[in-house]
Amino acid sequence: MIRLALLLFCLWTVPAWADWQLQPSYPQGSLAVGQVPPGSVVSIDGKRVRVAADGLFLLAVGRDAKGPLTVAVRPPGGGETTRRIAVTPRRFKIQRIDGLPPKKVTPPPELIKRIVADAALIKAVRRLDSPHTDFRDGFIWPLRGRISGVFGSQRILNGKPRSPHRGVDIAAPTGTPFGAAAAGIVVLVHEDMFYSGKTVMIDHGHGLSSVYVHMNEIHVREGQRVAQGTVIGTVGQTGRATGPHLHWGVSLFSTHVDPEMLVGPMEATQ
Repeated sequence: MIRLALLLFCLWTVPAWADWQLQPSYPQGSLAVGQVPPGSVVSIDGKRVRVAADGLFLLAVGRDAKGPLTVAVRPPGGGETTRRIAVTPRRFKIQRIDGLPPKKVTPPPELIKRIVADAALIKAVRRLDSPHTDFRDGFIWPLRGRISGVFGSQRILNGKPRSPHRGVDIAAPTGTPFGAAAAGIVVLVHEDMFYSGKTVMIDHGHGLSSVYVHMNEIHVREGQRVAQGTVIGTVGQTGRATGPHLHWGVSLFSTHVDPEMLVGPMEATQ
């Protein structure tokens, strides 16, 4: 059984392996799980994607996706079915954050090498395409607290426009423990990234990963398998942060999705 809340739902249903049903549209920032006959070949916009032994595959709709997305499925018996998925636009907030150290907004040249090295480590994780399917058991909030930043918001830092926010920020006191949002394998542990400070990334399979940022303490190691809810660290204020909080992000390869769409509003989980 696939148990993913709200918009993380089954993209395909295949009664008797024949009657294909496809959701006609998905909002920007959403993630969907597909189901096709085992052994099928699936491509999305012409790019082949991993299909699990039982026919599961993943599809992500980015923040700025316009659509439509073209999904093609070729079952083991031959033939091909193609569906076009519309993308529903969303309106994203504008978030202004002042009081950041100037070098955290516009880094001096001597720090660029460090920033590029940090980015390369994260990009390497987001290229992973492991066969395990820990994502099938769904996601939970890693931490309960006040939502201080939402997915997709345009960030204005010290008055300067910067990239949209790629996750959810949960404010909590320094030292508050938090857990893994889903089961998986810890694939990155870093003690001091320039922007994100103490950082952990978990691979959930098929290119789906989650990231936990600005930590005060890290309680896991690279290569460790964690269950959903396993305490992986504590809330902090390391890296570029104006107060203690956990930044939680989820991406399918390089496409960032809205973590809140995987778990539902914070109030509904309390």
